[in-house]
Amino acid sequence: MAKELVFGHQSPDTDAICAAIEYAYLQEKLGYDVEAVALGEPNEETKFVLNQFNQKAPRVIKEAKPEVDSVMLVDHNEPQQSVSDIDKLNVTHVVDHHRIANFNTEKPLFYRAEPVGCVSTVLFEMFNEKSVEIPQKIAGLMLSAIISDTLLLKSPTTTEVDKNAVKELAKIANVDYEDYGIKMLKAGTNVDARSDEDLIDGDAKSFTMGGKSIRIDQINTVDLNDVLKRKDNLKKAMKSEAESEGYDLFLVIATNVLDSNSELIVVGEPKDAVEKAFNGKLSEEDTIALPGVVSRKKQVVPPLTDILD
Repeated sequence: MAKELVFGHQSPDTDAICAAIEYAYLQEKLGYDVEAVALGEPNEETKFVLNQFNQKAPRVIKEAKPEVDSVMLVDHNEPQQSVSDIDKLNVTHVVDHHRIANFNTEKPLFYRAEPVGCVSTVLFEMFNEKSVEIPQKIAGLMLSAIISDTLLLKSPTTTEVDKNAVKELAKIANVDYEDYGIKMLKAGTNVDARSDEDLIDGDAKSFTMGGKSIRIDQINTVDLNDVLKRKDNLKKAMKSEAESEGYDLFLVIATNVLDSNSELIVVGEPKDAVEKAFNGKLSEEDTIALPGVVSRKKQVVPPLTDILD
């Protein structure tokens, strides 16, 4: 059996990196020759998680074809979010929890997707279905990923399946998930130590909506002012990247992980689509308040897609 690489999306978050490690472990137990890799360096939150559970970070790749012919995807399916040479590769497996868009393959594949808060929740189910024991370290990674994606079970993407998984995984990992979760989320919110370019790309994904190229980034913080005080410089960085990469619209969502409110910074056009999608008016500084909005997947992408499509 030829070796395959397992990876999450570009600008990887905690779920993308942890899920790759988890799925590679599961697939190895099922007899596959695989290696978990990443499409970018781990962010501060993910570094905290990896250090907490003594897990080495996966190596970062730019292309996969020089090494393998086939790959397994976790936490994404859209090609613009994947490895740069995805069009040259055979995708054999996908485990995801997002919309399916612009995705097709020449050959049949294994595809598992569920509308839950985190792909690691799906993997938790798959371990149980295959009767593969979840080691303490892997349980810790799964737990961390779910906490990250659901903002400690506060996100509207959270389901009962996620909540049950967290409780079970916390037992295996032997941690108090509420205490650990707050520490983990705070570990990823030190925006002062990050450059403007890192902030706008740290958790960014690209989408195609209505023929437009849309870039949406999310910055977690414990104080929105830590981000908003830098909005002028962030907008300059966003405009520069939009011009170089061909994005029509670049959105940055600054989210307070403690009170579940967000502020949106907008660069590009059509701005009127943003106003219609969120039933508000952009300020003169191209920002708009999004009270109660914490989920890009459920609260930002769908309304924007409805307007642009």
